[in-house]
Amino acid sequence: MRFNFPQGNVSNLRPSLCSIPSLKTTTTTTQRRRLVVVNKAAAVVVGAPGGNVRFRLDNLGPQPGSRKKGKRKGRGIAAGQGNSCGFGMRGQKSRSGPGVRPGFEGGQMPLYRRIPKLKGIAGGMRKGLPKYVPVNLKDIEDAGFEEGEEVSLESLKHKGLINPSGRERKLPLKILGDGELKVKLSFKARAFSAAAKEKLEAAGCNLTVLPGRKKWVKPSVAKNIARADEYFAKKRAAAAAAAEAPSA
Repeated sequence: MRFNFPQGNVSNLRPSLCSIPSLKTTTTTTQRRRLVVVNKAAAVVVGAPGGNVRFRLDNLGPQPGSRKKGKRKGRGIAAGQGNSCGFGMRGQKSRSGPGVRPGFEGGQMPLYRRIPKLKGIAGGMRKGLPKYVPVNLKDIEDAGFEEGEEVSLESLKHKGLINPSGRERKLPLKILGDGELKVKLSFKARAFSAAAKEKLEAAGCNLTVLPGRKKWVKPSVAKNIARADEYFAKKRAAAAAAAEAPSA
């Protein structure tokens, strides 16, 4: 913008109105827009889409309010959590890092060692776990087996008498002696109780003891076990021969 000032002597420099053109100030009122942050993931409602809309990657998201941002601690007093943020002023739990392991009580005898030991845990935590899938004779009688049929782990599963799951799927079968059996069957199991064996033999059933999984031992230990079995077998044979000699 260019300004025109009067020229001449001192008389011409009398007070006069300024020739600076007036500037019109136009005040424009600008409306301040509110900043709105839209969470697209939270705006999507998860559920069965209405109509023929299918589930897709662009319409999936968590339920509104189900995902909450974690509280950021240790970001100053102005964060509203205080100076120590609930961790205290001193101690191991106020420092950064993993802290102490669960169950640690500062060196004293912890709770899980102060309580009494439960039955079956003296030989280890797996000592009290079941080793067989037990089935009683009364359950086999109610299952409706016919004369001469085979009773095994597979046939009992097929009849719906047992339904092992989890760890029990790898356990062998054991027949227990609760109840009576009126039909003559063929049994294949890992073990029989004394009462079940007596009742089944009296009923004329065929019993087959399935071999179990042999526990691995060192070769030197296996040699000693075989030597001990041979020694006791000879001893039993000598005892039997000595018992038969007087009668002869």
